[in-house]
Amino acid sequence: MMGSSGNTESKVVKGDAGYVLEDVPHLTDYIADLQTYPNPLQMNPAYLVVKQYFVNEDDTVAQKIVVHKNGPRGTHFRRAGPRQKVYFESDEVHACIVTCGGLCPGLNTVIREIVCGLYHMYGVNKILGIDGGYRGFYSKNTVTLTPKVVYDIHKRGGTILGTSRGGHDTSKIVDSIQDHGISQVYVIGGDGTQKGAAVIYEELRRRGLKVAVAGIPKTIDNDIPVIDKSFGFDTAVEEAQRAINAAHVEAESSENGIGVVKLMGRYSGFIAMYATLASRDVDCCLIPESPFYLEGKGGLLKFIEKRLKENGHMVIVVAEGAGQDRVSESLQSMDDQDASGNKLLQDVGLWISHKIKDHFAKHQKTVINLKYIDPTYMIRAIPSNASDNVYCTLLAHSAIHGAMAGYTGFTVGPVNGRHAYIPFHRITETPNKVVISDRMWARLLSSTNQPSFLSSKDIYEAKDEEGPPTQLLDGEYCKDTSQ
Repeated sequence: MMGSSGNTESKVVKGDAGYVLEDVPHLTDYIADLQTYPNPLQMNPAYLVVKQYFVNEDDTVAQKIVVHKNGPRGTHFRRAGPRQKVYFESDEVHACIVTCGGLCPGLNTVIREIVCGLYHMYGVNKILGIDGGYRGFYSKNTVTLTPKVVYDIHKRGGTILGTSRGGHDTSKIVDSIQDHGISQVYVIGGDGTQKGAAVIYEELRRRGLKVAVAGIPKTIDNDIPVIDKSFGFDTAVEEAQRAINAAHVEAESSENGIGVVKLMGRYSGFIAMYATLASRDVDCCLIPESPFYLEGKGGLLKFIEKRLKENGHMVIVVAEGAGQDRVSESLQSMDDQDASGNKLLQDVGLWISHKIKDHFAKHQKTVINLKYIDPTYMIRAIPSNASDNVYCTLLAHSAIHGAMAGYTGFTVGPVNGRHAYIPFHRITETPNKVVISDRMWARLLSSTNQPSFLSSKDIYEAKDEEGPPTQLLDGEYCKDTSQ
């Protein structure tokens, strides 16, 4: 079964002035004397007018864009894009695409653009879709993918290939890759999926197979590190506005109306935070990174009392992973996990709703009108919006260019606005989280005028955990965060 990744040593190149390149593997690292071919894009009429279309081999993208003038140049990643020479002939390529984990807006767009990109840019016409996630490699039928098959799938939610959690048997998967004669594997999924892709790459390398493995990181929660954001996030925030607006209308239309909206965010509260900032109708936002408490001075219940007296209504947004420690104190604690190893969470929105109702019924003797809205699966299942559609196209094309150029064992994503090839281990190390000592969370607190729920000790510890700040020339301070 799937083991831990990291058997292959990282490729690190160091240069002058503290320059560090965290490179990704290449087929030539373990297969000698591979033949190269001219990139077919040189003869593609669509790209003939493009000036300097091919990426320079030495181009890299800086992970940290804000630096002190005397500081080191820092970590860089190899820039994504087409190369003048490729390591696969078009007729040689037999590609496959697999989607794993939960649904996310944009999955079908990525599938479509991988298929169309391979076909129209590189003349590849042998592309398989793996049905039903990783286990589909050895337990289900494959789907032949052509531009005609995927023509309008970007208009649908979900994934035409189906998906599942778990089911990763490295040996069986690589056996299937060999049996089908596959030479390029495109894996779309979250951190667990990318860890699986890493061990698939390692097994392919151990067997000495000329197969490129490219990952496209997917998580609606935007909790993948290094990259600027994950696809589907913009769509999720936009769709969350509908739920928040509905909660606001319900709350505003009733005496002592309260709207509670639960949004996605198992460990990271980015959707809740950005939806709150975008809507301006939210009075309180609760996320996993910022602890809160109900009773007592400065608690949530007292704040609700105050806001109802001031406005007569209020809206609360809560991320699904917020306050799980407090929920577990009240309800039977569950240590169950799904097939991906994610802890099954308690319904914090339902729990908060009951707590609010009980408080006002027992202690305030006040009638409230509370409406609880959970749009989680409605948001996950919709097609991606215009912004995410463009983003998914760029991700797909960057992955194709990398695989054709012989890079393998990498994932792709934008770093400070430029797409780069990133080693698998960098995006599976630690999930990206909202930094509650950062300016963005301060903007939210200022917008909602909610209490921070943090004591002076908590604030000190939160700042201390983030490490020393970088001093800029104008005296400001900044953290090296992706947001």
